[in-house]
Amino acid sequence: MERMRAGDLYIADDPEFWRLHQRAVKLADDYRKADVAADPNAREILEELVGSLGKDAHINPPFVVDYGANLHLGDRTFINFNLTALDVAAITIGEDCLLGPNVQLLTPTHPIDPQPRRDKLEAAEPITIGDNVWLGGGVIVCPGVSIGDNSVIGAGSVVTKDIPANVVAVGNPARVIRSIG
Repeated sequence: MERMRAGDLYIADDPEFWRLHQRAVKLADDYRKADVAADPNAREILEELVGSLGKDAHINPPFVVDYGANLHLGDRTFINFNLTALDVAAITIGEDCLLGPNVQLLTPTHPIDPQPRRDKLEAAEPITIGDNVWLGGGVIVCPGVSIGDNSVIGAGSVVTKDIPANVVAVGNPARVIRSIG
């Protein structure tokens, strides 16, 4: 666990990781089954699942996480259906963010060399999304990426490198096309 949190290579099929993952799967399923609009227990389930949940933050179910505990949402952030958050490393989403449907936030990395992959070694790099960021539907954010405050990432984009604040970025790989303001 220490190696995983430090971003070093670690053995991914460790039984303790499996136990933590199964806990997250159960809680995400409980949240999916709850009436998130009317059931006060729904928010409690989400709070138990994620590392931190800001005031009035919301995730539309269904969504998938590896562990949940490494996912942190700021105040008033809204995440639409089908989020995939592979939170092996920390995923930090700022305040007032909007994430469209089918967004993928992917922190795991795998060795290029085939033998360490066969040995089930992986690592992870954190993802940081600033305040007031909008990720359009189907955006994929790769390991180690930071997206600056107020930026917009166009639908279907693949973000492979850091994006500065106050810009619009689109494409695969995502490229800045203009400034905002």
